[in-house]
Amino acid sequence: MSAHNILETFAVMDSHKKLHTEATDSTLYQRLDENYNQFKNCELISCYSFDKGWDSWEIHPEGDELVVLLSGKVTFLIESAHQTLTSDLIKAGDYAIVPKGCWHTADVHEPSQVLFITPGEGTQHRSR
Repeated sequence: MSAHNILETFAVMDSHKKLHTEATDSTLYQRLDENYNQFKNCELISCYSFDKGWDSWEIHPEGDELVVLLSGKVTFLIESAHQTLTSDLIKAGDYAIVPKGCWHTADVHEPSQVLFITPGEGTQHRSR
């Protein structure tokens, strides 16, 4: 068993619940689609650093997403059927669950690191 750094090497849980590692380079998302059957029944375990709010919304139609704050302060905005809900993550370990099929984005209040467990199949983006 070898150690990895989630900022440099993401993990993918495939449809058989086997974990794989993937380098975080410019071909990551292309490889995920190619190597994991368009990400069908897979989850991406990733970590991103942010110093400003997101400029887009995203949606995951195939499952809930877990968002865990590692450092900083972030507010997630989640569109439900009739309203936009907010989830303030203000201390390390705070987390939000983005329900399947809900558009979401983030306001970043200070430099932050966030861990995601994402059902990637069918993910879509739109401008904010």
